[in-house]
Amino acid sequence: MKKCILAILAFCFAINAQSQSYPIAVLKYSGGGDYYANPTALQNLAKFCNANLGTNIVTETPYVEVGSPDIFLYPFIHMTGHGNVVFSAQEAENLRNYLTGGGFLHIDDNYGMDEFIRVELKKVFPNNELVELPFDHEIFHQKYDFNGLPKIHEHDGERPQAFGIIVDGRIVCLYTFETDLSDGWEDPEVHNDPENKRQEALKMGANILTYAFLQ
Repeated sequence: MKKCILAILAFCFAINAQSQSYPIAVLKYSGGGDYYANPTALQNLAKFCNANLGTNIVTETPYVEVGSPDIFLYPFIHMTGHGNVVFSAQEAENLRNYLTGGGFLHIDDNYGMDEFIRVELKKVFPNNELVELPFDHEIFHQKYDFNGLPKIHEHDGERPQAFGIIVDGRIVCLYTFETDLSDGWEDPEVHNDPENKRQEALKMGANILTYAFLQ
C-alpha cells in the first residue's frame, strides 16, 4: 500500500502538475543535529515552483520522523542540518522502504553534517555508494540550465558537489554538499544573500523537485 501511494502521487504529478496538490515534507531525525534549520526554506521553494513552473505543491511543509509510516505520504522529503545524525535500525529500514518504493530524499548539508550523514546512509543502503553526478546530468538541465551545482555559501571554499544514491537505475537520494541550497531558499532577510544567489538556489531547487517527481 505504501509503495502504491508513492507511485500514484508520482504518476499524477507527471500527468497533470497543475490540477493536483502535492505534499512535501522535512525529515526529522535523531542525534542532536538541527533538523529544523532553515524553517522557511522548503515552503519558499514550493511557492517558487508554483509561481514559475505551474505546479501545485502544498506550501505547508511539515516535519516527518524518519521512522514514521507518514513518510510514505510525501513523494519528496528534504533533509538538512549542521550536526550529528543517527538512524536506528528501524528508521534505516523504513527510509530504505520509502526510497525503494518510489520516494525521493534530498539532503542538503547546511555545514557540518557531512561526516555523519555518510555513515548513516550506509545503514540505509550498505551496498550502494554515493556517486558524484556529472555536469551533464539531467538534474542540472530541467527548466533551468546549470553547469553543476551553484555555490550559494562559502563554507570551506571547496567546490559544490551533487551525489546520488542510485537503485535500479533511479536516483533515490540526492546529497548536495558545499553549496547550501536551502539557505538560499530561506526568506531574504535571514541570510542577506544577494538576490542573484537566492535565485540560483531556488532555480536549482526547482530542477531537483521537477526531476524527483518526473524521473
